[in-house]
Order: sequence, then structure tokens, then C-alpha cells
Amino acid sequence: MLFTVRAPHKLRIAIAMLALVLPVGLLALRAMRTPSDASAAVTAVPPPGPELKPAPSTPIAEEKATLGDDETWRPEWDATIEKALPQGLLDPKMGRTVRQFCPRFRSMSEPDRRAFWAYFFQALSGAEAGLKPTSDVQHTEPQVAVTDHVSHRMVRSEGLLQLNYEDSRRYGCDFDWNADKRLPEHDPDKTILQPENNLLCGVNILENQLVVQKRPLITTSSYWSTLRPGWPGYRIFLKQMANVPSACGGRPAKSPAAEEAAPATELASR
Repeated sequence: MLFTVRAPHKLRIAIAMLALVLPVGLLALRAMRTPSDASAAVTAVPPPGPELKPAPSTPIAEEKATLGDDETWRPEWDATIEKALPQGLLDPKMGRTVRQFCPRFRSMSEPDRRAFWAYFFQALSGAEAGLKPTSDVQHTEPQVAVTDHVSHRMVRSEGLLQLNYEDSRRYGCDFDWNADKRLPEHDPDKTILQPENNLLCGVNILENQLVVQKRPLITTSSYWSTLRPGWPGYRIFLKQMANVPSACGGRPAKSPAAEEAAPATELASR
């Protein structure tokens, strides 16, 4: 014989009520969490970017301003460089490498170090391209008159820092030859001539020279001929380094009289 045990009437009612209330309570709990989670997402603030300082104008930029020449260095390019600088170039130990131009680099604040490098690239562009973003030169010297293995033509030096398409492979630069080959030679829409692309590539190249390979800033093996003592353009670079930020403490070493820089107007012919 089977016996059926029946729960008391009140107990059955309590169980039924619990079954009804429990899902509602879980939904309410979730609803209470949702605003909090959404609030956290809304209030999440990205970390602040580095403090930026404007760099002084180089002698060629000053001359262009006097002449009313609009093809000159732009303040936003300082910011492009300063934001992109890797920690290796900002390390106080880099002070030994740049001592010739910035004696106080080691003891300067990080924003001042960023400003120094922004000025350096402005001076480099002054010596390389006369500060003209669409500058384009095909050299005939045997050392550089070689085939570009990306464009499959004779190497041309292009843009603010006079770079080439092979740099996209060597240094991870954002140059697109397949897109650029359809455009006119001096078209500012070419990826290699766009100032941001060109300058960021220059930062990569300099990091490779100074941080990765641990070579000097001024050396006969530099990527840029204007940083090679005795090469054409080196004396022009030295002149452009005359207005380094005041935080650097003192003027850079001057070149001998025989190496006085050519006038800035000579650069503008590129």
C-alpha cells in the first residue's frame, strides 16, 4: 500500500509564492546592476596624453615668415612628433648622444625633451627639404643612385624628411606605392608626402639609429646625409640647429667658418 504525504496547506502556499517572487527578485537585482555598469563605462576616462610644448622656429622658418612664404613648418607637426616619440629617445641617458646640441637634455623635464626632438626634426627638414612637404629629389651620387625595390624605379627622396618607399619595409612606414603611383609627382595626397606619415617614419628611423643600433646622432653611417660630417647638407643642418629650445641651456657648437651654411633660399629651390 502506498501512502501520499501531503504538505500542509500553508506550506504549499508559501512555496508557490516563493516560486513567483524569486524570478522577479533576480530581474530587479540585474536592473540594479545595469545602471552601475553603464555609469562605470561612461565615466571611464582614457589616460591623459603627454604634455606638449611648442618648439622654436628654425632660421629657415624665420626667413620664410619674413618673406611671407607659406610653405613652412606648421605647429601641429610639433605635436605629431612629440606624441610619437618612443621612451628610448626620451631617456635621460640620451643626453650624451645629443650633448652637442642640447647640453641639459639629461636634466630637462620630459616635455622639454619632447620639444627638443620636435625642433630637431624641424631643423632636419629644413636641411633636407627646405620645410616643403612636397619636396622631391632624385640624386645622382653613386651611393644613393640605386633602385627602389618597392617602386622598382630609381630612388627618389621625398617629403619633409626626404624618405623613399623602401622605408615602408625597413621601418614600418605608412607609404603606399600602389596608391601613389597613380598620382602626380608632387601631389600632396601621396602617402609619402603627407607630413604626418613622413614625420612618423622619421621617428622610426631615428629610433632605429640611436636606440636599436646605439649609433651616434652625427655619424657617417646615418640614414640622412645631412647628419654625416663632411657630406653636402651637413653644414646646413648645423645652421638650422641654432635656435634649440632655451631649456637646452646654451647654443650648440658652431661649425668652422669654412662650413658656414648656405642661405635658406638655396633650400627652397628643391
